[in-house]
Amino acid sequence: MPPELQRIGLVHSCFREKFGIPRQPGLVAEARAEIEILPPFDRDEAFSGLDSFSHIWVIFVFHQCQTENGQGQWKATVRPPRLGGNQRVGVFASRSTFRPNPLGLSVVKFEGMARRQGKLYAQISGVDLLDGTPVLDIKPYLPYADSLAGARSGYAPQAPPSQGRLRFSEQAQAQCQQFARDYPGGHAALYRLIEGLLRLDPRPAYRRNTQDRSERYAMRLLDFDLHWELRGDDIHVLVLAQVDGDSTG
Repeated sequence: MPPELQRIGLVHSCFREKFGIPRQPGLVAEARAEIEILPPFDRDEAFSGLDSFSHIWVIFVFHQCQTENGQGQWKATVRPPRLGGNQRVGVFASRSTFRPNPLGLSVVKFEGMARRQGKLYAQISGVDLLDGTPVLDIKPYLPYADSLAGARSGYAPQAPPSQGRLRFSEQAQAQCQQFARDYPGGHAALYRLIEGLLRLDPRPAYRRNTQDRSERYAMRLLDFDLHWELRGDDIHVLVLAQVDGDSTG
């Protein structure tokens, strides 16, 4: 067994709760985060040369999928969303978060290093990482080794298709303008983030198979609660409600 693992960083993400996070990295390019590098690993020389890579692997802990005693509550078989949530496969044939060891692996776009108020951050995008996620390691992505021509991907042969058309209420439009002031890329980037997330249909798989598409949904994003509902094939963004006293970031 290896020695006890150490956190090298902590994720600060636009995703403040598990519901609504893309199920794979890279599906929503505008989903941004940064990894706060923790001492004693926050040395500039430890990241020398990383700026020549466009993408990195992030190895992390599914910290909200652990029981109170710290042990992962793993399952031998799981129901992948890509199979509609009603067919089982072995946990090792899936990317389920409930694993014997709650470890995750994501490839994300590397946007550079930044130092603010003495702290070192790795800036990333296209993320599927929850705010507060502990990071165990960072490695550069190597296209010649990590992207293999002819590889098969079983029951998930391609990225899930985007669905529906996005429509904002007048109130949601005004609120989007307000919250975009602090979002990198401004209003256009925040709009694309919301559009990308909702068109992936973040609802649980069992809800997608229901005939009633009028139910209202909400997810925590950045410092607001995003409320929407489905009307036919249209996705109606209703309101972006400010969250006061948010303790998740």
